[in-house]
Amino acid sequence: MANRRQPLIPIWWWPGLLAAGLILTIATLALGSLWHYAPESDWRNLWQDSYLWHVVRFTFWQALLSALLSVLPAILLARALYRRRFPGRQWLLRLCAMTLVLPVLVAVFGLLSVYGQQGWLATLCSWLGVNYSFSPYGLRGILLAHLFFNLPLASRLLLHALENIPVEQRQLAVQLGMNSWQQWRIVEWPALRRQLLPSAALIFMLCFASFATVLALGGGPQATTLELAIYQALSYDYDLSRAALLALIQLGCCLGLVLLSQQLSRALPVGNTHAHHWRNPADSQWCRIVDGLLIAAALLLLLPPLLAVMTNGINQALASVLQQPQLWQALMTSLRIALGAGLLCVALTLMLLWSSRELKLRQRLRWSQTLELSGMVILAMPGIVLATGFFLLLSHTLGVPQSPYALVILSNALMALPYALKVLENPMCDLAERYNLLCLSLDIHGWQRLRLIELKALRQPLAQALAFACVLSIGDFGVVALFGNAHFRTLPFYLYQQMGAYRSHDGAVTALLLLLLCFLLFTLIERLPGRSAL
Repeated sequence: MANRRQPLIPIWWWPGLLAAGLILTIATLALGSLWHYAPESDWRNLWQDSYLWHVVRFTFWQALLSALLSVLPAILLARALYRRRFPGRQWLLRLCAMTLVLPVLVAVFGLLSVYGQQGWLATLCSWLGVNYSFSPYGLRGILLAHLFFNLPLASRLLLHALENIPVEQRQLAVQLGMNSWQQWRIVEWPALRRQLLPSAALIFMLCFASFATVLALGGGPQATTLELAIYQALSYDYDLSRAALLALIQLGCCLGLVLLSQQLSRALPVGNTHAHHWRNPADSQWCRIVDGLLIAAALLLLLPPLLAVMTNGINQALASVLQQPQLWQALMTSLRIALGAGLLCVALTLMLLWSSRELKLRQRLRWSQTLELSGMVILAMPGIVLATGFFLLLSHTLGVPQSPYALVILSNALMALPYALKVLENPMCDLAERYNLLCLSLDIHGWQRLRLIELKALRQPLAQALAFACVLSIGDFGVVALFGNAHFRTLPFYLYQQMGAYRSHDGAVTALLLLLLCFLLFTLIERLPGRSAL
């Protein structure tokens, strides 16, 4: 009998199989614990639980309103950003990217400082003799916070769609004598329409799974989402059965949203262009004024909360807060978790994309998509659902540890995995198409190919993925909200304790420190590759 020259499972399969196996095993354990502790009797009474249906309806309603309020103005803002070049434009686009990874509690603290009853707007209205009655709590506060986070994200996505329109199409439209409305309807709208539904689905899913925002700004039973109800069932009532039931409902809803988002994200390419920027020769003064007002409105939404965090953080309590050992312990805990979660996230992402890339090169596209989908499946399990599964599993087996570093690092790494996949997926595929034949001819494969080719050429995307994963982890509050205690606290958990104890001056200092830490960490990691990175 002939000797077998090739192993049953090729070597390039193993990294992706191990990463996918780890992800699916963790998801299965969490789901199994939720299913085990979900009471059978409550399923029969589910349709009669009016409060549960109120929570479900409110969760969908606030997510729908948040998506509409974020996406519709983003169409106008993206067009204004595409047409205008002004000093600070790159900083504004960078700020739009940073809102995605900005710690939620920092943004909430800034929004309360601006729009609260004792905030900047209230002070300005009192000077002008105007009655200020806006309350940043309840549904209005939740929508305001979601608008702050997601309007910049939607604008960036739609701006990218506009930039992908070949400039030659715009030139042809002008040569054919099309007016502004015709150019919008025939040239721009088809490109925006391809990105509009995927962007709206993504933002809807993010708002549906929003936890820290609703926890800080929710207005009691009338403004409670599924994730907040899970947290209340565990932290206040210690009702494990109800928490498991709510988590399963949340999981089912998120899984449906993920599948819908994947279907809507199948956008077609719009073509290539040899030019980079388009200046409309028929541009008018009125159009420039309108675009300027839109950009100014975006700045008024984004900058005041961040400025409020910085100015409020410099107060009379600054010196005393900086001397608190609990603050520095929380900071070191956050850094350790962020770096550990970031490195683990990037390692899992590389393992998945390595095997997926090899499958694409061998024209096994269905297997490649299945492998990548295993990394995206974690979107169906928000942090609070995953943490609830672990909480139930540990409560009845080993017990919840006082310092759950490994658990929080693993959970945060998995939460950041879909973002890292989006950052590294296209660069790795482009790199394979460019260098695959050369690597085959030089017999460079496996670890040597990773060391000599991949890691050097992918330094910039790897640094960006690591930066996103670290900053997302350092600002996470969903997982640590269940496992945090007096011996294990992160900066967001410490900030939440200060806000809950009405120590506003101390909380302002902590929020400022957390904001500076995120910007500093993001900038340092992004610049690790240096200017010579490919």
